[in-house]
Amino acid sequence: MIAKILPKPSKNFAGVQYNTNKVDRNKGELMKTANFGPLDAMTNLRPQDYINYFQLVSAQNKRIGNPQFHAVLSAKGKSYTKEELTKVAEAWLTLMGYGTQPYLIVFHKDTDNNHVHIVSTRVGRDGKKISSAYEHVRSFNNLNQVLGYDHALRYRFSTRAQFYLLIERAGYLGKDYDEEKLQRKIDQFQPDKERGSALRQLFIALNGVPNFGAVLKNQYGIELVFHCSEGKKPYGYTIIDHDTQQVFKGSEVLNLKYLNGEVVYKTASDGDQPSPGEQSENESLGEQYQTPVYIGPIYIADDVDDQQVLGMKRRRQKKARTNTR
Repeated sequence: MIAKILPKPSKNFAGVQYNTNKVDRNKGELMKTANFGPLDAMTNLRPQDYINYFQLVSAQNKRIGNPQFHAVLSAKGKSYTKEELTKVAEAWLTLMGYGTQPYLIVFHKDTDNNHVHIVSTRVGRDGKKISSAYEHVRSFNNLNQVLGYDHALRYRFSTRAQFYLLIERAGYLGKDYDEEKLQRKIDQFQPDKERGSALRQLFIALNGVPNFGAVLKNQYGIELVFHCSEGKKPYGYTIIDHDTQQVFKGSEVLNLKYLNGEVVYKTASDGDQPSPGEQSENESLGEQYQTPVYIGPIYIADDVDDQQVLGMKRRRQKKARTNTR
């Protein structure tokens, strides 16, 4: 997604008429109007009603001859819906200093790229000009913040899917970060084996604790996300370590079947040698013989569908499902 502040000045708020004409020709849709005072309670408003209100607010500062603020947020193709674009636009306006200003948001549907236009006034209700210092730089940086890219980039992760999982779990809408920059970040990843070992020991220490997932998240800042297709059992999970700001594949820490208590280990007191399969799994936990590792029961929800995160329609393509988190 890109943000572009249109440079063409206007004292008559030509952007209102331009966008409402799109709506009249069924090439646009008025998504939201806000902070228009008494106009917010009225219906069947004319474009001129919005223009009059903009001019009324702008008249408090005569030094600003062309007070219109007109911007565009544009997505690549149809990657963002009109509702998502509107939500992003609202948050972006707040960071740009226009959150309490009167504004309207219009979705345009007559191009290959979904986009919204925003019209507001650069004059605040106190008569002061809304800051335009480094406006274009701030528009880019604020968009990255609104989409959650700044949040996710603070973490260490090893896959593209993990990056977008961080964004989704935090409630952001970002889905189109620069692929080259993202790959450079991934290429710098170095696994934290020491932290992974510490997490495994923590999982084992919390063996049998009720509400295991909630305890991990609330007390240790560790979030578990289980991956499954609809109606199916989980085939993998991801560990988001908010405490140290890094992401682990669950299999790097503790195999899912042990986490679910599906496997009971042979112990040294049993006196029997484990089978080759058992020995291999036991050794993956650091010792040939282990006391039983059972954590459960825990609630496993299909919080994130792997197909949604990766954007792949595996059923349709008849490809084998793989866990790349």
